[in-house]
Amino acid sequence: QVQLVESGGGLVQAGGSLRLSCAASGRTFSNYRMAWFRQAPGKEREFVACISRNGGITYYADSVKDRFTISRDNAKNTVYLQMNSLKREDTAVYYCAAARYGTCSLSQSYDYWGQGTQVTVSS
Repeated sequence: QVQLVESGGGLVQAGGSLRLSCAASGRTFSNYRMAWFRQAPGKEREFVACISRNGGITYYADSVKDRFTISRDNAKNTVYLQMNSLKREDTAVYYCAAARYGTCSLSQSYDYWGQGTQVTVSS
């Protein structure tokens, strides 16, 4: 089992920044690719970003490319999501997830999920 706990969400004005963290415990963190997904009210969960086991490869949804940066620190068992130039449409609950295998942008690939952290962007 892998336990994931997100933090860092909150209320921010449009154009501002937030950094989300996801702390992992349980199995060996470096064995898992990690990702961030989000779910806005009334919408399905959508892929945001993912990162390979050693952090060397990252992939982003077009909607966040050049604004968000995913990173990880395997020594701290933590994955981060730096969010800049936030827009109202970024408002959602953000979830981190861990997977051993599969396509990194597909939620079905992920075995473990955190409880989520709310991000609200005001105009």
